[in-house]
Amino acid sequence: MNATVITIILLIISNIFMTFAWYGHLKLQTTGISKSWPLFVVILVSWGIAFLEYCVMIPANRIGFKDNGGPFSLFQLKILQEVITLTVFTIIAMICFQGQKFQWNHAASYVCLVLAVVFAFLPSK
Repeated sequence: MNATVITIILLIISNIFMTFAWYGHLKLQTTGISKSWPLFVVILVSWGIAFLEYCVMIPANRIGFKDNGGPFSLFQLKILQEVITLTVFTIIAMICFQGQKFQWNHAASYVCLVLAVVFAFLPSK
């Protein structure tokens, strides 16, 4: 596999962990699992999940970064990561938080972000 594919796969995996670290506690609370947990326990659990995210995100950035032999500039990596973040978040939100509605303005916002990726990857010279 080449660095582009490896970077994208690792970014997807890291964003799955990130989404659960940031929003998974809300699902646990609505199901009653963590309703009685003190906030510091919820934070520690989220940090534990975020640690796993960093264990995948850091290699993704190192492999993907041009100065390390990868295909992406620093700005391209960040913009790509943001679009992957929103894509992963949307899929997880639609599956786990079924009461949340994906509306036209959300779709329009995503189109703008995809356009940001397009612009970021255009030749700058």
